[in-house]
Amino acid sequence: MTAPSPSEQPRDTAASAAPEATTGTEGPDGDVPRAYYVVIGSDAARRVCGSLRSAGHLVRHLRQPSDEELRPALDGEVAGVAVLFDDDVESLRYALAVEHVRPRVPLVVTVFDRTVAEQLARMVPNCRVTSSADVAAPVLLAACVQPDLLALRQTPDGPVGARWEQGAVRLEAYRPPRSLRYRARLGKIRGQLRPHDGSSRIMLAGLAGLFGVLLADWAWAVTLHHRPPVEALLEAARTLATVGPATAHGSTAYLVFTSVAMLVTIVLTAVFTAGMVDRLLAPRAIGMVGSRALPRAGHVVVVGLGQVGLRLCTRVQALGFGVIAVERDPAAPNLRLAKALGIPVVVADARDRFVLRKLRLHTAQAMAAVASDDLDNIAVAVAARAVDPELRVVVRAGDHEAIAETRSLFSIGIVRDLASLSAAYTTASLTGLRPHGVLAQDCRLLVEGPSGSFSPWPHTGRCAHHQDGDGSGHRNGGPGGSDRTSRRDVDQRDGARSGARSGVRSGARSGKGRSDRGGPPTADLGG
Repeated sequence: MTAPSPSEQPRDTAASAAPEATTGTEGPDGDVPRAYYVVIGSDAARRVCGSLRSAGHLVRHLRQPSDEELRPALDGEVAGVAVLFDDDVESLRYALAVEHVRPRVPLVVTVFDRTVAEQLARMVPNCRVTSSADVAAPVLLAACVQPDLLALRQTPDGPVGARWEQGAVRLEAYRPPRSLRYRARLGKIRGQLRPHDGSSRIMLAGLAGLFGVLLADWAWAVTLHHRPPVEALLEAARTLATVGPATAHGSTAYLVFTSVAMLVTIVLTAVFTAGMVDRLLAPRAIGMVGSRALPRAGHVVVVGLGQVGLRLCTRVQALGFGVIAVERDPAAPNLRLAKALGIPVVVADARDRFVLRKLRLHTAQAMAAVASDDLDNIAVAVAARAVDPELRVVVRAGDHEAIAETRSLFSIGIVRDLASLSAAYTTASLTGLRPHGVLAQDCRLLVEGPSGSFSPWPHTGRCAHHQDGDGSGHRNGGPGGSDRTSRRDVDQRDGARSGARSGVRSGARSGKGRSDRGGPPTADLGG
């Protein structure tokens, strides 16, 4: 999604009949020349493979091939290669391997770490690096902050929102309403010095008690004994240090007071020390002051601190709203990064209503369940609805059955299919487009082309590869042909190249090769 310059007026961009593309390639709804693509990966790759096949392309889908298995897949005219893994190291390894085997082949690689992405793009100029987190963050941010927007993205000129008006996408500069900004700012102020855990409460209680003893002793000496303020402060400090007043000035009542104060100070010091030690030794992702203090109102609760959740938290903070991240795994790799970014993180199970109440959902602006498991997200959303039925809930989903179940049975909130968004962006990049973003308008996907126009993109299902532990690779035709015939032909061709396996493939007793029975990747790649 491109942003207009400050001098430009918001423009209307009509949805055209097919996405923009390079010469010789059209969108998935057009008459597409058959091209050969290689897709490497598992779950995310299955959605891209299905999208390419629905467009009529030939696709070789490999799960985790070795270098020997990768070479024959890259033989011939390869229109492009997609490397789709959740692990940045694995994506980097396969991207470099593909570039070594087939230099200058068009590459689309998913990498979450921005440093790794920048270095990969520099080393491999023909590589387009993306991530599902960057694709989905603008859509999720708009759902949390301004539901009538399709997407909300930060640009050098400020935030820009995409709005659907009269059958067209309208881009406009966005500024949060004054009421929301005031509420968020007030919520941050109220969150200062408001401890969330028990050890912090103990530490603050001990510190407040010590300060109270110091203030009471100083006030007694100044008001009743008319001592100079500095001398009175010295007397109070000696009492606080349990060494008694410097002199025996004062009445008997004052001496009794200082004696009791010194005894109380011993207890308060122990309480303060216990809380301080526990806070210093135990890992803490929440602060008592500053940006990592829990906001009390106008904030957004993000459940799941994966790559998508972390991106969403940073985008919410960039708009000036408070944010609270909730992560169930105390060893999650993004906890340290969130701490460095000033994001408060509560390590707890968000499916617990008691935890959600402590996050003050009734004063929150929205809650986004963006964990990697769709069923967990639905469970969190249902629990949040039980705590506050009026809360705006955004649910990340990637499985069509989960989406249908959420909308038809629960109606718990705004559902965003991140898998479809990412697959549309990757497929558009792989087939020659250079998309700037993908939007979700009701049940439709809109891909933004290089010129800023938005084009509809169809929803496609996952391919049938690698189900039930199938690790084989396939080269398949489009949906119009028979998958069974296509696989038999490929198996017979590859069997001729590898005589040791030709008897297994050419039998075709049921019209299927060994790859349909869950064989290893070499069963379809040949020698």
